[in-house]
Amino acid sequence: MVARMTTQQASRTGASAQPSPTLVAGTGASAALLVVLFGSFMDLLDATIVTVAAPAIVRDLGASDAQIQWTIAAYVLALGAGLVTGGRLGDRYGRKRLFMTGLAGFMVTSALCALAADPGMLIGMRAAQGITAGVMVPQVFGIIRASFAPGERARAFGAYGAVQGLASVAGPLLGGLLVDADLFGLGWRTVFWINVPVSLLALVIGAKVLPESRSTSRGRLDLPGALLAASGILLLLLPIIQTDTWGWTWSSYVLLAAGLVVLSVFLVYERRLAARGREPVFDPALLRIRAFAGGLCVSTLFFGGIGAFFLTLSVYLQNGTGRTAWETGLVILPYAIGSITTSGLGVALAARAGRVLLISGAVTIAVSHLVLWRVVADGDAPGYWPLAMALLIGGLGLGLAAPILVNVVLAGIPGRDAGAAGGVLSTVNQIGGAVGIAVLGTVFFTTAAGTTDGPPALTDYGDALGIVLLVSAGLYVLTALMMLTLPKTAATTD
Repeated sequence: MVARMTTQQASRTGASAQPSPTLVAGTGASAALLVVLFGSFMDLLDATIVTVAAPAIVRDLGASDAQIQWTIAAYVLALGAGLVTGGRLGDRYGRKRLFMTGLAGFMVTSALCALAADPGMLIGMRAAQGITAGVMVPQVFGIIRASFAPGERARAFGAYGAVQGLASVAGPLLGGLLVDADLFGLGWRTVFWINVPVSLLALVIGAKVLPESRSTSRGRLDLPGALLAASGILLLLLPIIQTDTWGWTWSSYVLLAAGLVVLSVFLVYERRLAARGREPVFDPALLRIRAFAGGLCVSTLFFGGIGAFFLTLSVYLQNGTGRTAWETGLVILPYAIGSITTSGLGVALAARAGRVLLISGAVTIAVSHLVLWRVVADGDAPGYWPLAMALLIGGLGLGLAAPILVNVVLAGIPGRDAGAAGGVLSTVNQIGGAVGIAVLGTVFFTTAAGTTDGPPALTDYGDALGIVLLVSAGLYVLTALMMLTLPKTAATTD
């Protein structure tokens, strides 16, 4: 829920030349506040809320299990694919200009999501929405840096993190409230419509107060590399998510093989681009750095479990136990509270005990999933407090690890490569989330549907969620072991 936290987002702008403060304190504070509020609302409205609204979308549009997975994964995948390219566009053409362009696109695509007449249109518009977010999000920290003097930036970033934390608490509740309130008979569509007035207000204010800044670097954009990477990942995810619909046929294996071929071509292309002195989306030479190679694997596994966990949990709570969307938000609330409780501790101690915090966080999440597995394994609809306690434990673990993971990895990377590595790692966080939704979501829906001839019952959903919890607990234990390869402390930032 709070995977895109301050230190991770700051790393996306690390490769850029840092602009000098250009505004007086009052105007700079207004600009930073705009960025903070909208960044938080983006996480709030298009991660947690959509997950809570998923069962209502299925009922209204008649979406299949695979289509509801794509509704979430398409946004995450498109966002991840666009982060590095979006950041470099801002460096070249101006961060304010790209932020405003991305924000306007985000507003339009949100409205189109709300107007979706069928699952196919919704998935397409979610992908388009992710692309616009990929243009907008990388500009956030460059704008904050342009608004505040170096000595004031820590407080600005801290304010951003605090608002992110508040958003993670409000997300499940607001999502559930909007769906259950059924304002004007719009139901789940309000979770997208609400983006429109917020975006419009941000556009009006941003046009007046946001500073413009850009990098002095004029390196050419690696658009072919970005397209190759996105295409390869899409080809790999397509047969996995569509397993329940297609089954495993020869075409599934062809798509998997094609994805591997495209990704191999991507690596060869990027290596040649780097050899010519250009700026690739991903420099394969980074893989020779132990901390980076380990960090890629750790980030993929760590963030791969989060999105899938909340999707499957939300479906279990609503379709399995019969809870409303609002009641589901109340159940998830302790997870957000737990993450806020420990995130400040994690950031404060990262420079002294970063790796220990990461391992502790991963193990704590694994314990949480095992506790939750015991809660749902009985077959009866569990009460609020057993669920809440298990989720609180998970939130405590997430808060320890998620905000500092990228900066711990960056501590083992030479300064000249830190910006590029940080951008790639942040992108992998998003792609890992999409892969997790594809793999664990498919396991969940296939298991639930395969145990009965009729609609899945509570026990079917409980069995399916139980498998996901056991698998993800094992993956978090594996992640904790892999974290032993990472640097002991986090990188320092200005």
